Amino acid sequence: MPREATRAIHGGEELIENVTTFITPIYQTAIFPYPLEDLRGFRGRPLKYSREDNPTNIVLEKRLASLEEGEDALVFSSGMAAISSCLFYLLRSGWRLVLSREVYGATIPLAKSFEKFGVEVELSGPETEDIVDAIRDENTVVFVESVSNPLLRVVDLDLLASACREKGAFLLVDNTFATPLNLKPLLHGAHIVIHSLTKYLAGHNDVIGGAAISSTKIVDELWYTRTRLGCILDPHASFLVLRGLKTLSARLKISQESAKAIAEFLEDHSKVSRVYYPGLPSHPTHHIAKRLLKGFGSVVSFEVKGNGETAGKFLRSLKVIKPSPSLGGCESLASHPVSSSHKDVPREERERLGITERLIRISIGLEDLNDLIEDIDQALRSLC
Repeated sequence: MPREATRAIHGGEELIENVTTFITPIYQTAIFPYPLEDLRGFRGRPLKYSREDNPTNIVLEKRLASLEEGEDALVFSSGMAAISSCLFYLLRSGWRLVLSREVYGATIPLAKSFEKFGVEVELSGPETEDIVDAIRDENTVVFVESVSNPLLRVVDLDLLASACREKGAFLLVDNTFATPLNLKPLLHGAHIVIHSLTKYLAGHNDVIGGAAISSTKIVDELWYTRTRLGCILDPHASFLVLRGLKTLSARLKISQESAKAIAEFLEDHSKVSRVYYPGLPSHPTHHIAKRLLKGFGSVVSFEVKGNGETAGKFLRSLKVIKPSPSLGGCESLASHPVSSSHKDVPREERERLGITERLIRISIGLEDLNDLIEDIDQALRSLC
């Protein structure tokens, strides 16, 4: 099998090998002639309507499955659409949904919306052992992020997957922050892996998308949920993600190297009280990160000395780095989790997790490292 960087460029192309082009075309169509015999067999069904399947999407799905070392994948209109579809597919009345307390802020109200259907929802963690203790039986679905947002805690997937196997529970892992180049949760026992394609995999801040990767059996069943909810990814968006994947390996190498240098710089800065980066020995899950991750990612979070107003002034003082809530793109972006990703999380819960008013999250892009350090330094020095 070709190595990851090669699969990120050529994975899935065998599906269109009869087309004389190096670039997967955009099948910008809502309908197909029915039945279209020469395109039959992608999932044992003829192509007939792009709410169900589209050749551009299928090439992307095969490429994503290859990168995560799963059997198949589905792409969705957003990361939240992927999460919603998986939860609709998995949960039943009387079942139990266990979420890490550190999942993306918008995921928590989504999960709680299932309570009206008779699903018990419990927040647990942030320690992996706490999540393990919340698992009861085979009617439990566990949802975690491999690397959490914004404190970048790494879940002990080996421990968690072992507990899920023992109890017969289902393990759903959002691998957006790690990427398949740094971690492949399916190889550690996860049942479904989710990605926000918007982030690292597309990598250019110009497309919204999501994906779920799993076994052929699960993907075939999840396909019906996606079709009924109508949340398939647009083929033009799939084209943009396919383009982005070709540079994933190169982009991640540069941004991770810069992130490590910036984390070390921040740890020694007089205006910074704490730095969160899995590659630093000071991070509470560094020992897990060293065991599970091939690389530590390109997101760095830190607390400025002062208060929420101090954090706001820091953001306003940045010149090269732009204030924005996303991550994983070519541009370096800074966000204030309390007022963005976790604004809907109750204050008491945020404080319990350590997500304070002083916390800043920076996604490191591809700009020159010296320019980024100088920009961060001048913004920090502007603080009283």
